[in-house]
Amino acid sequence: MISSRFRIAGVLAAAAIVVGACTAAATPSPTAAPTPAPTPTAVVLGPVGTPAPTPTPAPTQVIVGTVPPDQLVVPGHLTICSDIPYPPQEFFDANGNPTGSDIDIGAEIAARLGLKVAVQNTVFDTIIAALDGNKCDIIISAQNITADRLKAVDMIPYFHAGQSFVVGKGNPTGIATAMDLCGKSVGVENGTTEADHLNGTGDYKPADGLSAQCVAAGKAKINVQPFTKDSDALLALQSGKVAAYFTDSPVAGYYTVQQPDLFQVVPGLILDDVNEGISVGKANTALEASVKAALQSMIDDGTYLKILTKYGVQADAVTSTNS
Repeated sequence: MISSRFRIAGVLAAAAIVVGACTAAATPSPTAAPTPAPTPTAVVLGPVGTPAPTPTPAPTQVIVGTVPPDQLVVPGHLTICSDIPYPPQEFFDANGNPTGSDIDIGAEIAARLGLKVAVQNTVFDTIIAALDGNKCDIIISAQNITADRLKAVDMIPYFHAGQSFVVGKGNPTGIATAMDLCGKSVGVENGTTEADHLNGTGDYKPADGLSAQCVAAGKAKINVQPFTKDSDALLALQSGKVAAYFTDSPVAGYYTVQQPDLFQVVPGLILDDVNEGISVGKANTALEASVKAALQSMIDDGTYLKILTKYGVQADAVTSTNS
């Protein structure tokens, strides 16, 4: 079972739909991330090793543990890699600040570990390499837990999602089943499990790829159109360059709610419902244990569910970090 990364507060519109889809460099500078009460406001970090001051956590904030300084890129800070935009899990607010359910979850985890938080906007296709290269401490970026990823990092389950198809309003190309994609152009973000599902790569066997299934059924293969950013794929759909955009279910739902006159989700066509995980370097066992404990405490006291409800994705909640 597999799916990709999943990505409410205002629509990001660029060329009529998504604004703030800033191009992320492979080694972007950290960006401030806002956090809801009772979490502290996130900080802006300068070059690694020069943290800016941030507000102290509220007195009522739960502290569940600490992290050894040698397991943090910047001692006293939890630096998170996330690919923005991918709403409603990570996107930019009206002021250009990172927000979303993943961002809020990360900020709350940091607060419960007595740490300040910073966000590194990182291209999804290179996000694990960024973690390995000490650009961040953890990844929270709608990453599905897959066998391939588990070879490189440890992953803590924190969310649940499936794969859905966004199409133009009225579904002009008549997509109702996966086989209706045969012979059509389908947009997808690079590095996602949706891309693997279309191509039969990663955790998918070649014969399990949707395009290969089309050929096996005597139909034309799918014209897979990869994009570096989620927002670019959506723009391609809006302009008619692709017939559908294949993405995680919460992302698909977000875009169609925000732009109901432009887009809709193909009803009843949800594939590969799986867990998403917070990625931690395999050597950082103390950091992993602390992040896991902080997340479980959020689940236990209801803070986690409140965050998901704020962004309308509470139906995708997990009940345990061992889910």
